[in-house]
Amino acid sequence: MLMMDSLRNRCLVLLFFLGSATTALEVPLDPKILEGLPQPPTITHQSPKDYIVDPRENIVIHCEARGKPHPSFSWTRNGIHFDVDKDAKVIMKPRSGTLVIDISGGEKAEAYEGVYQCTARNEHGTALSNNIIIRQSRSPLWSKEQIKPIFVQEGMPLVLRCQPPAGLPPPIIFWMDNNFQRLPQSRRVSQGLNGDLYFSNVMTEDSRSDYICYARFPHTQTIQQKQPITVRVFNTDAINETMEAYLNDTDLFGDEPLEERQPVFLVPSDFVSAKLVLRGQVLELECIAEGLPTPEISWIKVSGELPAKRTSFQNFEKTLRIVHVSEADAGEYHCTAKNRLGSTHHIIHVSVKASPYWISAPQNLVLAPLETGVLTCRAGGNPKPTIAWFMNGVPIENSPEDSSRTVEDDTIIFTEVQTGSSAVYQCNATNEYGYLLSNAFLNVLAEPPRVLTPLNTVYQVIMDKPAFLNCVSFGSPIPRVTWFKDSRSSILVGDPYVFHDNGTLEIPVARVVHSGKYTCVARNSLGISENHVYLEVKEPTRIVKQPEYMVVQRNSDVVFVCKVKHDPSLIPTMIWLKDNGELPDDERFIVDSESLTIREVTENDEGTYTCIMNTTLDQDSVSAKLSVVEATPTPAVMYEKPDAPTDLELTDPGVRSVQLSWIPGDEHNSPIKKFLIQYEDALHSSGTWNNLTEVPGTKTMAHLKLSPYVHYSFRVLAVNDVGYSLPSLPTHVYKTKPAAPDENPSDIKAMGMEHSNLVISWKPLTGLQSNGPGLQYNIMWRQMDVDKDWNSETVANVSKFVVAGTPTFVPYEVKVQALNDYGNGPKPPIIIGYSGEDLPVSAPENVWVRVQNSTLAEVHWEPVPAKAVRGRLQGYRVYYWKERSLHRHTTHSHAHHMEQQTLNFTGNRSHGKIPGLHPYSIYLLNVRVFNGRGEGPASSSLSFKTPEGVPGRPAFLRVTNSNLDSLTLEWGPPHERNGHLTGYILTYQSVNNTNEFGQLKELVLPPNETSITLHNLKYSMRYKFYISAKTLKGPGSSTTEEFATIMDGGSPDSPHPLSPTSQYLRPPQHKVHPVSPVFGNVSSSVGEDGALISWEYWGPERHIYVEYIVENSDEDWQKEMVNGSQSHMLKGLKEGLAYKVRVVAKSHADQTVHRSEELLVTVPAMASRQVDIATQGWFIGLMCAIALLILILLIVCFIKRNKGGKYPVKEKEAAHADPEVQPMKDDDITFGEYSDNEDHKPLKGSRTPSSGTVKRDESDDSLVDYGEGGDGQFNEDGSFIGQYSGKTERDGVQAHESSEAPSPVNAMNSFV
Repeated sequence: MLMMDSLRNRCLVLLFFLGSATTALEVPLDPKILEGLPQPPTITHQSPKDYIVDPRENIVIHCEARGKPHPSFSWTRNGIHFDVDKDAKVIMKPRSGTLVIDISGGEKAEAYEGVYQCTARNEHGTALSNNIIIRQSRSPLWSKEQIKPIFVQEGMPLVLRCQPPAGLPPPIIFWMDNNFQRLPQSRRVSQGLNGDLYFSNVMTEDSRSDYICYARFPHTQTIQQKQPITVRVFNTDAINETMEAYLNDTDLFGDEPLEERQPVFLVPSDFVSAKLVLRGQVLELECIAEGLPTPEISWIKVSGELPAKRTSFQNFEKTLRIVHVSEADAGEYHCTAKNRLGSTHHIIHVSVKASPYWISAPQNLVLAPLETGVLTCRAGGNPKPTIAWFMNGVPIENSPEDSSRTVEDDTIIFTEVQTGSSAVYQCNATNEYGYLLSNAFLNVLAEPPRVLTPLNTVYQVIMDKPAFLNCVSFGSPIPRVTWFKDSRSSILVGDPYVFHDNGTLEIPVARVVHSGKYTCVARNSLGISENHVYLEVKEPTRIVKQPEYMVVQRNSDVVFVCKVKHDPSLIPTMIWLKDNGELPDDERFIVDSESLTIREVTENDEGTYTCIMNTTLDQDSVSAKLSVVEATPTPAVMYEKPDAPTDLELTDPGVRSVQLSWIPGDEHNSPIKKFLIQYEDALHSSGTWNNLTEVPGTKTMAHLKLSPYVHYSFRVLAVNDVGYSLPSLPTHVYKTKPAAPDENPSDIKAMGMEHSNLVISWKPLTGLQSNGPGLQYNIMWRQMDVDKDWNSETVANVSKFVVAGTPTFVPYEVKVQALNDYGNGPKPPIIIGYSGEDLPVSAPENVWVRVQNSTLAEVHWEPVPAKAVRGRLQGYRVYYWKERSLHRHTTHSHAHHMEQQTLNFTGNRSHGKIPGLHPYSIYLLNVRVFNGRGEGPASSSLSFKTPEGVPGRPAFLRVTNSNLDSLTLEWGPPHERNGHLTGYILTYQSVNNTNEFGQLKELVLPPNETSITLHNLKYSMRYKFYISAKTLKGPGSSTTEEFATIMDGGSPDSPHPLSPTSQYLRPPQHKVHPVSPVFGNVSSSVGEDGALISWEYWGPERHIYVEYIVENSDEDWQKEMVNGSQSHMLKGLKEGLAYKVRVVAKSHADQTVHRSEELLVTVPAMASRQVDIATQGWFIGLMCAIALLILILLIVCFIKRNKGGKYPVKEKEAAHADPEVQPMKDDDITFGEYSDNEDHKPLKGSRTPSSGTVKRDESDDSLVDYGEGGDGQFNEDGSFIGQYSGKTERDGVQAHESSEAPSPVNAMNSFV
């Protein structure tokens, strides 16, 4: 006994040591690894312990196992070996232990009922399946019975028994009627757990003949039906009525109401009952009571509270149901039935037992040789189960002894195991309510380490979240895992790292600095293996602008904004929910990248809307509520500038970059279009904010590219359609490190300012471009194609450098490079420049002119040699001037030569054209070369002549005398004759009131005539005249004017003629006065729109005005500016007044430079032309009105004259005596005595006027009525016989063949 205690104590110590010092090796499920490892069998799939089969289908008993080598299978049935090969109906699947029993040939499934067990074995051990009990499902028929009708008094209890046949498994019971409709149940009528139907009290409506109990058997899916039960409910009133009919008003039961009673339990029947339930199963307690009124049921647990999450009340509180029963559910339960008359109680004692359940099932154990391990099998149950160990299916006490194995109750201890000790151990835990069987193998392996985590796996985690880097390894003995970061210089130990037993490295709070490459190394005594993984720490996803609680009017639109900030490498996905469900499938719901818009909201849209932003690593969500109210008149939406962005944050700092993020402000009903990012450089330009970049309004972060040696502060402005927001608060100062310049100065120029220097200039770098302190410029130059070495000079704080003592205008190569204290800028480009220029020293030679026409000449010269130019050749300049005109009658004002003019011909030219010359003139010219410094000497002056050309227009054209049919015209010779005049051409044509021109007539006049009188003109007619001068070269431009002959009876000497004329103020003899050299042909024409002033102008000034004043007035001259034309309309002149008018040219200083002669313009006081009255609209309208009145009077007269019917002559004469006394009927618009039913019948070809009368196409008046005799006759000449009989009246009147009134149209024809 003492030895046994000592051995037990040693085992306990060993168990404690093993539990704290060893860990079993788990074999991974990787097929590539399993393929090369020996492994004992493991059962992977088997049929349930209690297997009820359908007799109509084949029986399939599953048994699958794995192992290396693959296991073989065998079966036992009822504890005896089951030889599968002897039964042709039984087959075993290949490489499997699954049995398939074919019963399709009529065999009964019950022949194969029994207890089956599968065995899987290979050379390393044997595994067992559970005992599988095969039973056939059964659905027996209801026994035939004849059920008599049940009569029950109203108010009494009733139980309808179902008593279904016993089936396997038990059937499901329900009550229905003949129409397969479930019978209604309530607190008064309900079905019990045993299937019976209970009535706490019956009522008359419970009477029916189709109470049918049905039993459904689940496995076979068949339904059995009990015979229908008939229930008849009677009451005392019905019995009394029946007895009254047979017993003469005998009141057998009286008129008392139904007797009420206290509750009494129908189920359970005793005061106390007991219930046994197994752990993990469902506990159902039932109490059904009868009584009147119907009792109510309630439940309590005496020894504690009912488990709220596992408890439910069913069948109208009559059933208490507790799921997943545990030992704590044992105890005393009370059910109470209560109505207004009292209550009753029932006590149920619940006891909970337990079939075996695992506390710690044995696990497969993989050990290396000489290692130590433990198999533990702990099971619970009530009563406590017994533990039995088996090895390869044989009780362990009957298996071969092994010195490395010690069995102690529920534990097997292995010490210093040896190769070949592999086996499968079974643990069997049993009590009276069931058993558990578990297989666990011992596999002794010797394997070098293998890292199973995929190579170069990338782990992505969110900042401040834990990161887990896996290093799954396998080896026997178990490998030891160590970790390195970036390089293998030092092992990771301690904070912030946590190392798990399975090799996983945990970083509880991941930061950006933890990103990088990690290496895990697995070692055991047989070798080493390593793997590389990568960690990327991402910024968290967060909603920076969340949707707000909205109260909107019905039929309006609502927008929920949900803007997110996330790591740039992660793509967010937005999901919108309504009341935690999907959005309605409605096109009114529009989901954009950062918003949800609901168009025309309704009351059904109310609810809570949730915005969820998901990435592959994290998510963020916010919710907002929407309330919809009735539409009311709303004020206009106010659009304002957005609020300033907030919460600026700088992240991901780089040498020349940084990431800026922010939270947008309120948009104020106008969406943000963009964000403007500005910066301040506190080092170089403190207090000045510069624009850096812009980003779209949908972004809330920007990656900024920066320059070295800058102290940056950033701020953000939002922009919408209204304008810019206020700037955000600036960020903290972000300093970039200095560096050598990235660029050299720009806009480099090299040119001489004097003939002996070279000035090198450039655009200096800004402080932002300097990249560091000590900015300087290295100036380098050398004469091109002469010097090999560069001359250099370093300067600072300047933008130009002067090289002195250079030759005149020679090329130089120039470079300018920036440098600072941190190095030189990039290699600068070479710029070609020239030293200073000097004036040319030579004039062009061999100058000659070729005259091409009267206004164009071409001058030629030989170019000046480049050395004589002494600079950059700009071109040649031709100076020319008119010496005199060849015309003998040249006026004194044109006798002197014209002002000298110049033409520039750029580039290396040898000829050029001189346009705009005056014909028939003598010109002089010379040519000079010029460069950037100035002109050289002039060539010798050369004279040339221009030939004749066409003359200019005549100086003026005016009328000196105007008569009814003649006009006297006078004109002046052209100022520019351009040759010898050979004559004048005068053409003219008439112009009517519609501005249509008549036939053109032409007169050729001699050059010495300046006036002509035109005869045989039309009176009061406008004429347009054109006069031009001509030379041998042809006619020139014409002077055009319009004049008119005077009206009939007008006086030619009238001081105010009625037709518009053109007059000169003085002299009255219309002699030509000398005119200003720049103005000519000044004339006027007065019309309905005003006075049109026309002129010609040859001067250089462009500020032209028309000035006018009333004649003999002391007022100031009025002026109106002319817009670039040579005519102007003066409007608003008063009729009957004469005005003096002149044209002036003014300088830029508003000083009058040139002035034309004054015109006297008279505005007539009446119309200037005779109007044809026949063409006037008012006259035509008046004539039409008179004709219409005459027509109406004629119609009235003829209707009165031709009244229908036969009547005496005296009556007719009386009627003619006073036609006004004949009354008119208002009804039919006919005259008093005339009446005919045919009045309103339209005749063929007639028209019906709006009054309703009918007009006929043919007259009803007969000429016979106007003759003396009976028949009217015509003479041969067509005259009417008896027309001049001398009688003034007809002797008799015959009636018309028709009584219709004569047509008014015919009456008019007769009149005509």
